[in-house]
Amino acid sequence: MLNTASLSLEQAPPISIPFRFFLTAPLFGIVSGFLVLFYGETPFVSRWSPLMLGLTHMMTLGFLTMVMCGAMLQMLPVIAGSPVPHVVMVGASLHVLLVLGTLALVLAFLTGTPLIMLIALVAIGVGLCAFIAAVTIAQLRVISSGATVGGMKLAVSALLLTLLLGSIAALGYAGIIRIPNLAILADAHLGWGLLGWMGLLLISVSFQLVPMFQVTPEYPDWVKRFLPWMIFVALLIWLLLRSGWIVAAWISLLALLVLMVVVFGFTLFSIYTLLLQSRRKRRVPDVTLLFWRLGMILLAGSALFWLSGVLFPPVREAQYFSILLGIGLVQGVVLSVVNGMLYKIVPFLCWFHLQNRQMNLMCMMVRIPNMKEFVTDRAAKRQFYLHLSAFLFSAAAAVMPLWFSRPAALLFIASNLLLLINLFLAVGRFRATFRLLEPTTQESVC
Repeated sequence: MLNTASLSLEQAPPISIPFRFFLTAPLFGIVSGFLVLFYGETPFVSRWSPLMLGLTHMMTLGFLTMVMCGAMLQMLPVIAGSPVPHVVMVGASLHVLLVLGTLALVLAFLTGTPLIMLIALVAIGVGLCAFIAAVTIAQLRVISSGATVGGMKLAVSALLLTLLLGSIAALGYAGIIRIPNLAILADAHLGWGLLGWMGLLLISVSFQLVPMFQVTPEYPDWVKRFLPWMIFVALLIWLLLRSGWIVAAWISLLALLVLMVVVFGFTLFSIYTLLLQSRRKRRVPDVTLLFWRLGMILLAGSALFWLSGVLFPPVREAQYFSILLGIGLVQGVVLSVVNGMLYKIVPFLCWFHLQNRQMNLMCMMVRIPNMKEFVTDRAAKRQFYLHLSAFLFSAAAAVMPLWFSRPAALLFIASNLLLLINLFLAVGRFRATFRLLEPTTQESVC
């Protein structure tokens, strides 16, 4: 397990880089809420509706990928001891291109303009390719990598494949190129994005962050060693079977069985995480556990819901099935866990950078706030209940959009706004304390 005593900031980028990503992400959540508030039940008509496609990418690219990339740029050098090359330039360019590219992509879905789609793909592609190249170089320099770094390598490979599949699907959607089976390609893009890129990254960082921040026992060695690889290889086989290169009557059944292996892997992860959290060594109440437990319960619940669709065709053929499953995975699972991570990572980075600066300057006159003071339990708990309410209303909106879509949008806006305020206040407290530790300013007490 990673020990704070062994951490070093020598390889880490400036803390302003992850702050920039973390503070931008909730803004996309707020914009998504306002779009639903304006259009009402329209996005819930079909998973293929332009607005639903735009909202999905606003959350997966604008919120979740934004947070994950910012966290990797900050944590990978610290965990692996290998600096990301040109991290300031890569971080700044990725942030700008991801913001502009995501907004352009949403606009392209809403307007159906091929030129805007091309601009979006170029911006997102250049930004993410630069990120993937820089992170890959950093990972290749690691002589001995543990389960977390090894899982991150698989997640980055999944991101590259997600980007490739998504770019081809977007070109086909815009009519720029002809795709015979666009729905199959879009499913592959969605599967690799949610289960490959986001799923594998969440599993990998959980191996490090759950024992470290939640004071639980370690994950079993066999889980850390084999689970990410099992999921990655199964996804590759599933992609090959769904590609149409092999034509046979039994291929669809085999692809379904392989996908069941992936679903089983994530279910196993959720059960083990809940078991470890129930055996915490420190029984002090921790609000972030609420986010994690919600995400893990909904991960197992989403797996059961998907399986019910496989076993019972009427469930699978219901109009709300795909949208409800997507809401469960994106808003219920990934967004919940990412919220929980933010409430640990941001206070930890604030505290750890200030501690290191204090020791370097030997300025003991300034009191460094503890992690709970950067984001209080009360503030985090308020946001959790808003997040939970927004999810429940969003799930209800998938079934009865006319009644629940706008209430869900209002709750989602409130949840992301409070998340933004909590993170902004934490960063503000960090900067105020940092100025007191700055020997060249008049505010310094060193």
